[in-house]
Amino acid sequence: MYRSQVSFIFVAIFMLTMLSSCKFGRFVWYNFADIDDYKIFPKRELPPSTNPFTFYTANKELVPSNRTFNEIDMSYDDFLDQTKSVAFLVIRNDSILYERYFDDYDTASIVPSFSMAKSVTSMLIGCAIDDGLIGSVHDPVTKYIPEMAKNGFDKVTIEHLLQMTSGLKFNEGYYNPFGEVATFYYGLGLRESTENLKLEAEPGTRFTYASGNSQILGLVLDRVLAGKSITDYLNEKIWQPVGMEYAASWSIDQEKNGLEKTFCCLNARARDFAKLGRLYLNQGNWEGKQLVPAEWVKESTRVDSTGGNYAKYQYQWWLPSLDGDFMAQGILGQFIYVNPHKNLVIVRLGHKPSTNWRKEFVRLSKEY
Repeated sequence: MYRSQVSFIFVAIFMLTMLSSCKFGRFVWYNFADIDDYKIFPKRELPPSTNPFTFYTANKELVPSNRTFNEIDMSYDDFLDQTKSVAFLVIRNDSILYERYFDDYDTASIVPSFSMAKSVTSMLIGCAIDDGLIGSVHDPVTKYIPEMAKNGFDKVTIEHLLQMTSGLKFNEGYYNPFGEVATFYYGLGLRESTENLKLEAEPGTRFTYASGNSQILGLVLDRVLAGKSITDYLNEKIWQPVGMEYAASWSIDQEKNGLEKTFCCLNARARDFAKLGRLYLNQGNWEGKQLVPAEWVKESTRVDSTGGNYAKYQYQWWLPSLDGDFMAQGILGQFIYVNPHKNLVIVRLGHKPSTNWRKEFVRLSKEY
C-alpha cells in the first residue's frame, strides 16, 4: 500500500510539473479560453487613476425593447442572461442609460478583454509614432525586429500588421493545442515564438485575421520602448489620463522579463473598458487633452477596401455597418462598440458570443 501511494504521489507531482511548464499540458488542463483566465497567467499591474473619471447615471433608465431568442420573446434583461452576458452598458452623452450584470458579476468584476486588446495595442502604436519611437506605418517590421528578415518580413510593414494583410502563416484555430494560438496563449517564450513566425502569402494582397500580427506589433513596441514595459506605456499614455476607476492588469507570458500578450488579455472592468470607447468617440481627445492623435483615430476606423484590405477591418478595429461605427471585439463576445453619430458607447462582456452582436449593436443604435 505504501509503495502504491508513493507511486501515485510521484506521478501526480510529475503531471503537475508537466502541466505548469508545457504548453500542450496547460492547454489540456485549462481546456479552452475562459473569462477567468486572468487568474492563471502572470501579469503586470495597472493601478487605478489618481484622478478617476465617472460617467453620469441618467435620471431615467432606457431599457431596450424585447428580443426574440431561440424563438422565444423575452425582455432585454432575459435576453442578456440567456446569451451568457456578464456585463452590459449603454452610454450616451457620457450618461449610463442602461447597465446590467449577471452570474454574480458586478461593477468591480474583472473580465479579460481577449482580442479587444488588439485595439488597445493599435492605440499604443499610434502613440509611439506620435512620440517618434516608430517612424511611420510604412516602416518595415525588420527596422525594429531585424531577426525576422530571414523569414521575409522585410516586405511586411507596420500597416500590413495593423490591417491583417501581412500574409502571415498562422493557425488561428482556438481548439488546436498544436497551433500558433495555443503557443502564444499558453506558451512561455512569446518573444522567440514571434520572431520565428513565417509568411505564406505576399504582403498586402489579402486580409486574413491572425493574432500573430498583433503580437508582432507588441514585439515592435517592446523593442522601441527600450526597457519600459508595454503595460507601463499604456498606464502613462492612456490608463492614468482617462481616469480609470479600478486597478487592472495585462497578462504576460512568464514572470521573469515577460512580454505582454498584445493580441489578447488586458484584464479590466466594464466601465473602464467603456472609457476606451469614449476616448475614440472623441477622436483621441480626453477632456481637452489629445492622448491619441486624432488623425490616427481617423485612419484606424475609416473604411478602406483598396488592395488586399477588408472594408470591415482597419488598424485592429472592426467596422460593423460601414456607416461610421466601429468596435473592439474579443472571442467570447467581449465588445466595445462606438457609434459617433449617436454619441453612443456600448460594452458587452460575457462567457460566449451566443448571438450576432454586431447586428444587435446596430439595432440598439437605432433604438437609442
